Amino acid sequence: MMTGTLKTRQMSLGNRIWQARYLYLLLLPGLIWFVIWCYIPMDGVLLAFKKYNAKLGVFGSQWVGMTNFRRIFITPAAIQAIKNTLQISLTRLMVEFPVPIILALFVNEIRGRRTKKILQTVFTFPHFLSWVVVSLILSNFLSASGLINTVLESFGFQKVNILATVSFFRPLLYMTSNWKEAGWSSIIYLAAITSIDPALYEAAQIDGASRFQQALYITLTGIRETIVLLLILAVGGMMNAGFDQIFNMQNGGVKQVSQIIDTYVYEITFQAAPNYGFSAAVGIFKSGINLILMLAANFVAKRISGTGLFG
Repeated sequence: MMTGTLKTRQMSLGNRIWQARYLYLLLLPGLIWFVIWCYIPMDGVLLAFKKYNAKLGVFGSQWVGMTNFRRIFITPAAIQAIKNTLQISLTRLMVEFPVPIILALFVNEIRGRRTKKILQTVFTFPHFLSWVVVSLILSNFLSASGLINTVLESFGFQKVNILATVSFFRPLLYMTSNWKEAGWSSIIYLAAITSIDPALYEAAQIDGASRFQQALYITLTGIRETIVLLLILAVGGMMNAGFDQIFNMQNGGVKQVSQIIDTYVYEITFQAAPNYGFSAAVGIFKSGINLILMLAANFVAKRISGTGLFG
C-alpha cells in the first residue's frame, strides 16, 4: 500500500512539473549559470587545505590541513582586516539599512503621481553609476587639487586632502553609499507597500489617524516581513563590507581603516607573491562567518517577530 502511495505521489509530482514545464524552462538558464560558475568551481575550496603548487595542480598539491586557517589568526594584517570589516559593516547596518525604508515611506506619502515618478527616477539614477565613476567624481571635488581645496585656497584657508584623511574616510563611505544605493533599495519596500490593503488606510482616516500615524502603524507594519527578511540578509552579508566601493576609494593614507577582508585577499593574491591556499582559507573563513551570522539573525528574528527566511 505504501509503495502504491509513493508511486501516486511521484506521478503527481511529475504531472505538476510537466504542467509547469515552461516555468522550469525559464529557470533553466539560471540553474545552468549556477552550476557552471558556482558549483563546478567548488573543487577550488580544497586549496584552503593545501600548499598549492601550480605544477601539481589542486589535487596533486601537498595537503596541509588547517595550517592556512591558523595563519589567519597570527597574521596582524589579516586580523586588522577582520576588525575593519566588522566595524564598517556594523556601522553600515545602523547608518545605511534604515535609509531606504525611510525613503520609501517618504515617497509613498507623495500624492502627485508625476512628482513621485520624478523623485523615484532621481533617487534611483545613482545606482547605475559604477563606483569607478563615483570615485573619480569624489577625487575631482575632494582631493588635494580638487575643486573644494582650490576654493579654500583662494580664500586663504589651508588645503585638506579629505580622501587621504583617516577621520573622513568612513563617514564618506556611508554618505556616498546612501546616495548611490538608497533609492534603488527603496524599490523593494515600495513594492511591498503596494500589497497593503487600501481599506486599512480608509478605516484609519475614519478613526481620525494622522498621516504620520498611518505611515507608522499601517505602512511600516505592513512591510515588516520584508524589512525582517532584508535585515537577515544584510546581517548575513556583513563580512563583505562593500569591496567595489572601498577598492575604488581607498588609498595608502587611509589603508589602516579601509583595508577589509576582500581588499586584503585581493592584495595578497594579485599584488604580492601569491599564496592561493591562504587566500582560499581567508575566503572560506569569511563565507563561514557570513553563514553563522545569517543563521543567528534568522533565529533571533524568528523568536522576536515570528518571521524568518523560511517562513
